[in-house]
Amino acid sequence: MESEDKVVIRGVTTEGKKLRPSDWIERISSTLASFGSDHRLHYSKAVAPCMIDGEKCLVVARNLREVNPQAYDFVMDFARSNQLAILEDRRQDDRALSA
Repeated sequence: MESEDKVVIRGVTTEGKKLRPSDWIERISSTLASFGSDHRLHYSKAVAPCMIDGEKCLVVARNLREVNPQAYDFVMDFARSNQLAILEDRRQDDRALSA
């Protein structure tokens, strides 16, 4: 999936304050995660936590809107209602993704 097919939701509000609780990214990501045959939690490619420049962020695939509209609406409404910064994903590839 190309980076322009994703948005990044930063863990800070548009006023620069960190959103609490600080584990909100993991909580949202885990709702679409599943356990693999290795009995470990695997995040969805559609919604996953990551670190960008040392900051916790949530990466959301735009195609989630078609695949799971309720999940997409929930995530985006959460971000908007908490005044979180929503940006285009400008990374070159997924190597920057990390949990």
